[in-house]
Amino acid sequence: MNRCFWVNLNNPLYIKYHDEEWGRASYDDQHLFEMLILESFQAGLSWECILNKRDDFRKAFDNFDAIKVSNYDDNKIEELYHNEKIVRNKRKIIASIENAKVFLDIQKEYGSFSNYIWSFTGNKVIKRISK
Repeated sequence: MNRCFWVNLNNPLYIKYHDEEWGRASYDDQHLFEMLILESFQAGLSWECILNKRDDFRKAFDNFDAIKVSNYDDNKIEELYHNEKIVRNKRKIIASIENAKVFLDIQKEYGSFSNYIWSFTGNKVIKRISK
């Protein structure tokens, strides 16, 4: 398989992400919420760093259950902040809780988060081809 130049071929998690997820359309709200949270933690860091911690993020964030995340309290924020297996940034932790609340509001209004984000492209995949 031809892989993009940015894939670290020494990291099986990165290869799996590239081969099975990257560049593929997703319509699954669970997956989209996971990506939203992981992407917000990625800011300022490499995607590879986040992928390496992905399983720990899943455990720490209740398998990315948006309802559970939206209800996290100060105790849970402190627990996450002290979890050495994830990115420990209090602002990003708080943002993930607020994003979960907005995510759920969007689901209510549009039927799903997927419906909402795909509406921006007329429900079509847009391919950018570089020359």
